[in-house]
Parts: sequence; C-alpha cells; structure tokens
Amino acid sequence: MMGLPRPKPGQPISELSTPLPMIDERKLVTNIERVQAYMDSHGLAFRPHIKTHKIPAIASQQAKAGAKGINCQKITEAEIFADAGFEDLLITFNILGSEKLERLAALNARISGLKVVADSEMTVRGLSSAFSEIRPLSVLVECDTGGGRCGVQSPESAVALAEAIVAVPGLIFAGILTYPKADTEEAVEAFFAATLAGLAARGIPCPIVSNGGTPSLFSAHKVTSATEHRAGTYVYNDRAMARSGHCSLDDCAMHILATVVSRPTEDRAILDAGSKALTSDLLGFSDYGLIFEYPDAVITGLSEEHGTVDLSKVTGRRPEIGEKVRIIPNHTCVVSNLFDVMTFHRDGIVTRVEDIAARGLVW
Repeated sequence: MMGLPRPKPGQPISELSTPLPMIDERKLVTNIERVQAYMDSHGLAFRPHIKTHKIPAIASQQAKAGAKGINCQKITEAEIFADAGFEDLLITFNILGSEKLERLAALNARISGLKVVADSEMTVRGLSSAFSEIRPLSVLVECDTGGGRCGVQSPESAVALAEAIVAVPGLIFAGILTYPKADTEEAVEAFFAATLAGLAARGIPCPIVSNGGTPSLFSAHKVTSATEHRAGTYVYNDRAMARSGHCSLDDCAMHILATVVSRPTEDRAILDAGSKALTSDLLGFSDYGLIFEYPDAVITGLSEEHGTVDLSKVTGRRPEIGEKVRIIPNHTCVVSNLFDVMTFHRDGIVTRVEDIAARGLVW
C-alpha cells in the first residue's frame, strides 16, 4: 500500500497536496528566541512542553537556545525524547497502574534526570512500589492554584504530601508544581510562598518550584518563588494565543494548507480540511480557524473530511474551486497530533520535513 507523498525540500508550498500543516521557519525561530530571552532576563529556568510539536529536532532547537530540560505529558512521549538523547525530562501527569509503572522504571534506569508529579498518597504509594533506593525517582507535588484540574487543594496538603514522599522508600521529593489559570500570578505566588514556608518549617528542601502556561507567559516573573516556567504553545502560537495578547496573528508559525474543493452556492465554500485536519476545539471561538487570505470568511462547521465556510461577509473577490488557502488554527497542539509529518518552509519554499515522532502516544 502506497503512503502519502512526502514534501521535498525545495518545493514551493503552492505545489503541495492538501490538507497539510506547515511551519514558517523564521517565525519558529523568533518565537523560541523571544521567550528564551524573556526567561533569561528574569533568571527563570525554562522548560518547554513538547506536546505542541512532538518533534525532537524542535526540542533540540529550544535546548540550543537555552532551555533547561523539557516537559512531557505521558511516558511514551518521554521515551521518544529519551531515545533522542534528552535526559532532563519532567512528566506532568499522575502515573498509575503496573504496566505504566514498569515502563516508568525502565525509563528512569536509562536517563539521569527523570521527574514526575503526584497529587495523592495513592499515586505516591504506587510510585514507591516500583522504585528502590538503588535508583530512586524524583517526584514533585502538583498543586491546584486555581486552574481547577489536578493538584492538591491547599499549601497544607502540599506539605503533607511532600512529607509522605520523603517518608517512603524509592522516592525523592524534588519540588512543587502548578498549571494555573491565566493571569493569576498573585494567587500562585501566595500558594507557593505558603507551601515553601511549611516545607522550610519541617526542614524539607524544595529544589524546584515550577510554574506553567503559555497564555500568561510574559507575566511569569511575577511569581517570584518560581525557579522555572513551563510552556508549549508559544513555539508555534495559534489563534487563541493571539486573542489572549500573548502574540499577534503574524507570530503564528503554523498554517494548515487547504484546498477549496466545492462552491455549492455563492455564499458557501467547502475545504478539504475537516476535523481530521483542523482541531474541533473551539476554545471560546464560534468558528474553527481563521482563513489567512479571507479573514472575513467563517469556518462554520467541520465534518471528518470537509470544512464548511460561510462567505457571506467577504466583500470583493471570493475563493474559487481549486484555490489553496492557509488557515491559522484555534489550537495548534491538537493539529500536531493529527498528522504523521510536519512540513517546514522559508519564504514559501520547503526547507525540511520532520516526522511527528511522539504523535498518538497517549500514555
């Protein structure tokens, strides 16, 4: 069975088959350098989250710019990046179950800087059962500082869980971590400061204080207790990040190239990019992406292979059958997980094609 044609360096993007995600090399580099310079200026270690790109070559670009380690979400993602030579890996997910713990122990045995999180004594007990003093595992306590996802609910609970980690064999308490709601630096700092005071009162060192998130990335310095910041989406940026003020639409390195395959009516166009190419995440938008060439067009709906576009607000020229358009996605991270390869270009000419190595690795 023949696979999909793979773009070749030197090809104009106008010749590529669609739908296809592509990354502007200049914008990619600018995004990496801009955020790293900010972190460096504030003395914060920066740990990029690879969920946005899932590509070791991009993580290497981030590390070369000055990033200190990387953030993964699942064990299988971390294995891919360990295979690529990365040692300082933080997995920000509660890991439960014997099969996962076995894989985690094997990963810990072959790299020097593996770290995970926990927010319950059950998770801590499970981790302890799989590790020994010979090769202990570093564990951070995850704190819910208002994001409403995982995490202990108070500084007192964070301290208690840290004490539990210290007390069991096979584990090392490595610090505290949060993924907060955007623009809540004051609340995050209050939670961190109270937790650090409680740990200090019990003589428990806290090497890492890890804050996170792209939406409030350039306010990271306001969390003065943090030693590091984690972010992922910044590397490509997307429509949601532009809306939040983190970047402009011109800073969005990812576009999805799509073709107009039908014009059933004067006011409707159909694209060959549906939910299998554009994420169905709305993230508060009422439509499914912004068409770069026709910003007044509205992608009103997605089926699996079709994108429906309302052209009623477009004045002047409208897209024709066979025309290719570029779409800025609402949420770039999901798009990366929908494709096997990512095409990179500079000034409209393909520069390289990278396998999305960690695609589909869900645990």
